[in-house]
Amino acid sequence: MQKNIFGLEITPCSNNPKTGYFRDGCCNTDEKDFGVHTVCVLVTEEFLAFSKNAGNDLSTPVTIYNFSGLKPGDKWCLCASRWLEAHHAGQAPLIDLEATNEETLKYIPMNLLLEYAIKVEQNS
Repeated sequence: MQKNIFGLEITPCSNNPKTGYFRDGCCNTDEKDFGVHTVCVLVTEEFLAFSKNAGNDLSTPVTIYNFSGLKPGDKWCLCASRWLEAHHAGQAPLIDLEATNEETLKYIPMNLLLEYAIKVEQNS
């Protein structure tokens, strides 16, 4: 089992839609994953527009790949370099840190990942 950025067992990012380089629901990776699909993000409308304008339309269904298209609120294993590109453009989506692969740390510093963490409301 691969590890998340905290060195713990990686948690699933999304099974609906099924995400990940291996389409196993997790942001697992290996040496064949040249895109480094390791950042589990919470998709926003702004990010989808940014990605489409950058040449990667994630919102339009592609039936031959059984891809229904992403919508705001979906979680998705994003390429580390695309997340950084979105960050520099002010369009980076929030990140599920427990589902983000430790390989991400080779591309994005921990302090930046923590800044974009999905905040979980705690009820007491």
